Amino acid sequence: MSSSNLYFTTNLDNAILYIYKYVLPVLYILGNIGNLLSALIFSKKSWKKNVCVFYFKICLFFNTCYINSTTLGLILINGFDVKSQNDSDILCKIYLYSTFLFDTLTPTVLILASVDRLLISSQNVDTRLYSSKRLAYFSISISTFFWIIFNLHILIKVSIQQIYPSHYVCYYNLSKFYLDFVAYSSTVIHIMFFLLMIILCIFAFKNVRRIRTIPRDKRHQIRSMTKKDFQLLRCLFVQDILFIMFGMLIIIFYIYSTITKNQVRMPLEQAISNFFYKFLTCLYNIPYCTNFFVFMIVSKSFRHELNREIYKIIGKDLAPMREEENRQEVMAKNNIEINVGSTIVLKD
Repeated sequence: MSSSNLYFTTNLDNAILYIYKYVLPVLYILGNIGNLLSALIFSKKSWKKNVCVFYFKICLFFNTCYINSTTLGLILINGFDVKSQNDSDILCKIYLYSTFLFDTLTPTVLILASVDRLLISSQNVDTRLYSSKRLAYFSISISTFFWIIFNLHILIKVSIQQIYPSHYVCYYNLSKFYLDFVAYSSTVIHIMFFLLMIILCIFAFKNVRRIRTIPRDKRHQIRSMTKKDFQLLRCLFVQDILFIMFGMLIIIFYIYSTITKNQVRMPLEQAISNFFYKFLTCLYNIPYCTNFFVFMIVSKSFRHELNREIYKIIGKDLAPMREEENRQEVMAKNNIEINVGSTIVLKD
């Protein structure tokens, strides 16, 4: 390897080291704190009856499990060179099994939440009745059980593998059939997730557009969606977009790697490939750590509840702030009425 190639390869390795040592830990901390705060807000009485919030709380739980197993493992392995999974067969199996399990459970819950938003946004009363916590409990239980069983092959086929003398790593069974099964099944499953999210979001927003075209004074007769429901739908849409965007990047890389796996690569090409794999893997953790920021940015009701809790913690009363907001709204309304009245007078 030439000196320029060696220099470039070293810089790529250092870049990955810094990302996993300094950037991903920040995401890990923010993700844990944000998921905890979101769960506390959604546990309030005003949110408990909403079925979509129930899905969000389950999703927050699975996301927290993911970042405290997979994300934490990536930080230790790639950032601090702590590879305990290579020393213990049990730890090896648990680490990869939890990665596969929570990597499928989170998008499944998002899809179920999208189905719920599709139901609740329907103009058909009988269809809206299917949006219930009873259905949510049932669907989450069935899907969780399914993915637990489906991913059991990890506990059987994953173990400490000897790559060459005196070097052991936690990896899948080295048979070509099993490696192909893991690669193709993961790719197909995630592409199905992406397609279902896109389709469900499109249909849900079509329902919302139909509601928007109905005169305001007649909407209460045909829909059960509140302003909070609309905000939750937008939150779900943003979460789906984040998962699809960062998930597609790593899936495209997997497809490319599968197609070119038989090609002989130069050391520099291998270094670039490793860099992109680890970098895209790092980006894939973003949707699991940013739920709180999505809720805070998109949902006004969530921000208001968060402000209420902050004011309660610091011992201040929220009533003065509410009175000021109401006073400003009244003033704005009066100004509008004055402007309308002035316009009418001028026309006369």
